[in-house]
Amino acid sequence: MREITKKPSDFEIPLSQKVVKGGFWMFGLRITNQAFSLLRLLILARILAPNDFGLLGIALLTMATLETFSQTGFHQALIQKKDNIESYLNSAWTVLILRGLILFIILYLVAPYAAIFFDAPEAILIIRVIGLSILFQAFTNIGVIYFQKELEFKKQFIYQFSGTLADFIIAVSAVLILQNVWALVFGLLAGSFVRFVVSYFIHSYRPHFSLDLGKAKELFVFGKWVFGSSVLVFLVTNADGIFVGKLLGAAALGLYQMAYRISNMPATEITHVISQVTFPAYSKLQDNIPKLREAYLKVLQVTAFLSFPIAGLIFVLAPDFTMMCLGEKWMPIVPAMQVLVFAGLARAIAATTGPVFYATGKPKIDTALQILRLFVLVVLLYPLTIKWGMVGASFAVFLSIFVSTIGFCSVCIKVTKCSIMDFTKMIVFPLINSIIMILAIIKLKTIIGTGIPEFITITCIGILMYIITSYLFDKLFDYKMQNFKEISLLFGGKISKISQHKP
Repeated sequence: MREITKKPSDFEIPLSQKVVKGGFWMFGLRITNQAFSLLRLLILARILAPNDFGLLGIALLTMATLETFSQTGFHQALIQKKDNIESYLNSAWTVLILRGLILFIILYLVAPYAAIFFDAPEAILIIRVIGLSILFQAFTNIGVIYFQKELEFKKQFIYQFSGTLADFIIAVSAVLILQNVWALVFGLLAGSFVRFVVSYFIHSYRPHFSLDLGKAKELFVFGKWVFGSSVLVFLVTNADGIFVGKLLGAAALGLYQMAYRISNMPATEITHVISQVTFPAYSKLQDNIPKLREAYLKVLQVTAFLSFPIAGLIFVLAPDFTMMCLGEKWMPIVPAMQVLVFAGLARAIAATTGPVFYATGKPKIDTALQILRLFVLVVLLYPLTIKWGMVGASFAVFLSIFVSTIGFCSVCIKVTKCSIMDFTKMIVFPLINSIIMILAIIKLKTIIGTGIPEFITITCIGILMYIITSYLFDKLFDYKMQNFKEISLLFGGKISKISQHKP
């Protein structure tokens, strides 16, 4: 078996620099991805109807259902392992390909039944065609797992962004010609295909078919908890969409998914970047709880500092943004968006705990708490959706996330052995500052009025006010904002010492 070799320079790079550079590249990736995705969304939303987005949503829900219920958890298991993982790669790749082929066949066969369930016969062909993306993902070079495991996020940036760019170019070009849902489908397939091709150019590892059941079983011992958690996460994050699509129709599903996507920016953008970096870094700290606690609190502080003002801006400016950027046909999403933004904020806080559980080898904690979230959602979703439509579904989602977030944070406090006071301090100050910012924006809107120049002015003033109040709170209550730059030490220099002097 050919060994994966590293250049001498790879061993000379301090972990602190790897984490900082990794964070930079992942943040750059998310910002760049979302800039293209937002521009693509604005262009397509102006041309396509909510029903088109709803049809794609039905196809994606169907595909995601099958993918989730066949999740292996191999990727997380490979990242979490301390020793060399090369001997596991071929077996993992082989299992993933077999899984992909089976999923594609099942998706092709169940497409008519999914269309009947959602009462959308147009979705049959869309579901079958979009299933090709499963095959592209299955045959992707498994060597790209090293990008995350070894904190080589510059290569991860290139790998991921290649697909985003392809999706953007194909989707925008197709929508100008076709002006229907197939522009979305072709864009998604182009992104998956390009990532599949690029994965073999960007990493030298060449997998081959080899099924070692012992290796696969060893990975699944860890992966089974990832599977359980993934199933539960799928149910709690997609049950609302399934209910809305089934009870209210494809057009309502398109509206609801747009509201969910915009309102959950704090969770999907900020925490995705942080978790990509913190999971492998926490894994190196798993044997030293004091340092793990210190690192976690700093990550929580950064997450809260960024998430609260973003959520506040989305909440208070949702009507103006929707009218100016999406158009009047999308205005029904505003009430749901304003409720869901609180769900996104709670998710952002809860998401900081997941990497801690996985890095310390306790993924079952995440699974157990996802069960709690699912229970609350199941109890509330149907009656609230029937009574208040999209807004009712949004309230059910928020309440389920809020209850489970309390559980996530409570258990994480115990695992890291941090004080409730230290934990609360990281959240309370950004909350107060964001409320002040929201009140100021509401007042400014009555004075300045609305319009694109006014919208930009109000947004900038609100952000500036948040920064100023945060600075004042830092001086008065020692919030330690000036220590944000030291997060590299928490993950880097101190990790290097830990590796030499483990307790």
